[in-house]
Amino acid sequence: MKPDIHPNYRPVVFQDMSSGTSFITRSTIRTSDTAVWEDGETYPMAKVEISSASHPFFTGTMKIVDTAGRVERFERRYGARRKKA
Repeated sequence: MKPDIHPNYRPVVFQDMSSGTSFITRSTIRTSDTAVWEDGETYPMAKVEISSASHPFFTGTMKIVDTAGRVERFERRYGARRKKA
């Protein structure tokens, strides 16, 4: 194998912004944020919108995650959803 072409894996904290949960795993992602983990060590932190803690497939519940205002734009364009009685 060629030297210096493989990415450096390191422990990274991933924080789910929807559910507020965090987990640590190895990754090559580059990030400027850091977080102190339960062991007292400081690790790079990546914020994610959806993880297994908030994804409907894993949780069994449907939740609308709107990060770019898509729902509001849709409702303005086509009208708000009406709930069935």
